[in-house]
Amino acid sequence: MSNFTTLLERKVMPFAGKLAAQRHLQALRDGIILTMPLIIVGSVFLILANLPVPGYTDFMANIFGDEWATKLQYPVGVTFDIMALIAGFGVAYRLAEKYELDALTSGAISLAAFLLATPYQVSFIPSGESEAILVDGGIPLALTGSQGLFIALIIAMVSTEIYRFIVSKNLVIRMPDGVPPAVTKSFIALIPGFAVITTIWIARIVIEMTPFGDLHNLVFQVVGAPLSLVGGSLLGSLVAVFIMMFLWSAGIHGANIVGGIMAPIWYGAMDENRLAFQAGEELPNIFTQQFFEVFINLGGSGATLGLVLMMLFWAKSKQMKQLGKLAAGPAAFNINEPVIFGTPVVLNPMLIVPFILTPLTLVVTTYIGMSTGLVAKPAGIAVPWTMPPIISGYLATGGSISGSIMQIINISIGLIIYFGFFRLWDRQKFAEETTSSSKTSNKSHG
Repeated sequence: MSNFTTLLERKVMPFAGKLAAQRHLQALRDGIILTMPLIIVGSVFLILANLPVPGYTDFMANIFGDEWATKLQYPVGVTFDIMALIAGFGVAYRLAEKYELDALTSGAISLAAFLLATPYQVSFIPSGESEAILVDGGIPLALTGSQGLFIALIIAMVSTEIYRFIVSKNLVIRMPDGVPPAVTKSFIALIPGFAVITTIWIARIVIEMTPFGDLHNLVFQVVGAPLSLVGGSLLGSLVAVFIMMFLWSAGIHGANIVGGIMAPIWYGAMDENRLAFQAGEELPNIFTQQFFEVFINLGGSGATLGLVLMMLFWAKSKQMKQLGKLAAGPAAFNINEPVIFGTPVVLNPMLIVPFILTPLTLVVTTYIGMSTGLVAKPAGIAVPWTMPPIISGYLATGGSISGSIMQIINISIGLIIYFGFFRLWDRQKFAEETTSSSKTSNKSHG
């Protein structure tokens, strides 16, 4: 065990620390998080339009008319369908901050570059015709939502790097002293902005002459489709969860690192499910952002809710009992830093095994439940990750009690896996406390 701990301290922690500090990964994570408030707001309206309560539909129709559900879902479209726009702006903004550039200007340039890469089309039905036709001139909402997420993130990073390079070479227009800062910044952005727009313009023209047709299709075929196959598979999900937990074992926030890479895949799958849920169709995806946040990370990364319950009810050592009381509140809202660092789980070979094994097992059990139809799939509703279990499972599956039952089963599995390892650790701490108490007693009598 000491050799394993040494390996984590000397090899894994330095590498993982550098990875966690990598500015592009940080910008990717923080930029995508910018979309979360909007998506959660949209999800609230999505839930209200689809409450699985007997008589709810007729009640709402009698009060607000037959179009009530459609009107109630207006905010759903305006939040989910601009996911790529917001995420691209956010990533460029955060990356520019890392480089100490004008973040607002960088975000605006990235947004313009993304729209330039997007083929404009609009559909309309000519008088006397029955089918719509497409003409140039409109922004397709499908490409500003989850379908455009990959290219929005790539363009955000590329445009910011071009901006940084030009500014670092001082190839900018600088105004004399005394000019208002806002005006100075706008002139500094002229040449970088021109360079970014020109680069994307040339790329669009070149790609239009290839079989790909446009930049969106190119990025999806080359980057998006392969990554989606990996992130949307059982094996790929197991690998992602293993890396997350392994990094946590070394004291590095694994969810931030792996989540930043996998988020475009899982958010895209979430939105596909949301569209299917709205249309009343079969949900296409199992592995979405909510799959991991709601059904795997019960109590936080490592599914440590079961571990906290054992501390509360079965611990013999004073340290574990006290930690259980302190960690119970945060664990109910899926916050488990007190457990990870207080038990500790980090660099503790005795607890690292169940910490990694439990979420891997839950991925498999939840996948089996959903793939067989026994458990409803995530409905594309962005339930906040701090939502307590049981409630979150019900909401994430669009109001299916099977989601709550799956969470109860997963918590029980976590209890079973952690039980033996925790008992050994608890006995060790209890023995240490007993020895310490005996020594103190002997000293007082001496």
